[in-house]
Amino acid sequence: MRSGADAETRSRDSWFSAALQDAGAPRVTPRDLRHTAASFAVSAGANVKAVQRMLGHSSAAMTLDVYAELFEDDLNAVADRLDEAVSAQIVGKTWAND
Repeated sequence: MRSGADAETRSRDSWFSAALQDAGAPRVTPRDLRHTAASFAVSAGANVKAVQRMLGHSSAAMTLDVYAELFEDDLNAVADRLDEAVSAQIVGKTWAND
C-alpha cells in the first residue's frame, strides 16, 4: 500500500508532466528548472548570497560548491575590471604629471 506522500508525488508529477505535454515543452523536471533559474541568476550577475537565498541553501559556500563552474567567467570579469581600474589610475596620474 502506498503512503499519502507517494500518492502526492505521483499526482504532482502527473500534473506537471501533463502541463509540459500540453504546452509542447520538452520533458524537464522541477530540479532542472531550479538549476536553470540558478544559472540565469548567476549569468545576470546576481550576488552569491542572493542566489543562496533564492535556492534556500544553508550557506553561500554550499551554493558555490554546487554552482562553482557557473562563476568561472565572473573571475575573468573581475580581473578585467581590476585591470581597467588600475590602468585608469595610471593613465590619470601620467596625464596629471605631464
